[in-house]
Amino acid sequence: MSMMIHAPEGATRQSKRLGRGGGSGTGKTSGKGHKGQNARSGGGVRPGFEGGQMPLFRRVAKRGFSNYAFKTTYFPLNLDVITGQFSKGDTVDISALRAKGLIGKNIQHVKVLGRGEIDFAVTIRGLAVSAGAKKKIEASGGTVETAAAEEAEG
Repeated sequence: MSMMIHAPEGATRQSKRLGRGGGSGTGKTSGKGHKGQNARSGGGVRPGFEGGQMPLFRRVAKRGFSNYAFKTTYFPLNLDVITGQFSKGDTVDISALRAKGLIGKNIQHVKVLGRGEIDFAVTIRGLAVSAGAKKKIEASGGTVETAAAEEAEG
């Protein structure tokens, strides 16, 4: 018996058949009403048009510079995840997290947060670490090597 792969029920709809008689619900004017700009071929207004009122994109000031596009966003990773996936003596870095499937391939910055407990020593290398997480890692005999510390040494 072969299994057929098909879309779940309700995922596909029939296309709306316009202009097929009064009983169809979309006959005669095909759902466009009587006359007017939106009833015409090619009718309607461009995106952002507000009926002649000064549109939002022209009302809002375009001055200054925003650094928003260049901000660094960190992927949060809690200690309980590290405890579940790593063992004593392991090194936790970007490549190790990627290898275990804990972060996606496009994640560049990870911050270790303090939720959960850790009772074995691990080395955290090249990741941002919160103060609470650092305290727990060092209390369990582990070490935290951040990128800033490596630059200061070298």
